[in-house]
Amino acid sequence: MTRIGNSDLDVFPLALGGNVFGWTADRDTSFAVLDAFRAGGGDFVDTADSYSAWVDGHRGGESETIIGEWLAARGLRAGEDVTVATKVSQHPDFRGLSAANVRAAAEASLGRLGVDTIDLYWAHFDDADTPLEETVAAFGQLVTDGLVRYTAVSNYSADRIREWVRIARELGVAEPVAVQPHYNLVHREIESDIVPAAQELGLSLIPYFALAKGFLTGKYRSTDAEGATSPRAGAAAAYATPQGLQIIEVLERIGRAHDVSIAATALAWLRAKPAVAAPIASASKVEQVADLLDGARIDLTAEEVADLDAVSEWTPVDQ
Repeated sequence: MTRIGNSDLDVFPLALGGNVFGWTADRDTSFAVLDAFRAGGGDFVDTADSYSAWVDGHRGGESETIIGEWLAARGLRAGEDVTVATKVSQHPDFRGLSAANVRAAAEASLGRLGVDTIDLYWAHFDDADTPLEETVAAFGQLVTDGLVRYTAVSNYSADRIREWVRIARELGVAEPVAVQPHYNLVHREIESDIVPAAQELGLSLIPYFALAKGFLTGKYRSTDAEGATSPRAGAAAAYATPQGLQIIEVLERIGRAHDVSIAATALAWLRAKPAVAAPIASASKVEQVADLLDGARIDLTAEEVADLDAVSEWTPVDQ
């Protein structure tokens, strides 16, 4: 188990991403994935109110609804049996981070999830149109009123993270306990700014795109994704540069030493990085869950981490 920031949230050191629920994983498959994750010791699920509004015919909230139905069907309690994290600012009906919007979105998420309290509530993206003081106060009020246990920020710059914490301290409201950044072996820019800010403020990192949209599974070893069936294939294949393929080769070698997959090894590398509590990775098929669980189970040696650090000392054009 791992502790998130200065909270009392002790979680499995990998979060199951809910972005695929209701999208590439239908309700029954989502239930099966969640069951397999829990059977393997997983107890941390991360979603957002906007998942999966990008799908034709969807409104957003589909992932939260499936998770809520799964919790109810299995008799599980959020905050006790499962830690549930969700986000606000991108749902079509609740855009931005005004105080009124934050409150309404949180209440809608609570209804879909079927819980009384959201364990971890993320500001999904910064909102330049709303004063940060208003947003911070609104998140603090949710904690005071018991709708949310802990707050956190996703996709914020280091300066804005520091500003959020400063305002929270001035207002005397709950401070964030975690940061959710884009971070993986082919996307390491945050090590120069976000990571130091998190360490300075005692915040945990819970990285998304931990497997680089599938590239770090080793499935995409060509920049030609034509004919691929996965919705993310094109984005993942873009990382299949000579340097990217060198990373895959080192992951494969280290994975063999631990008898685990390339994906599990990539997740283990992230877990070894400063301030990282639990990478986020999703599974649209039950058979993919074992690799995620392995990624939370194995520990790389210092030499193995150093080898991966060395081979990944570059970053491709961001996708």
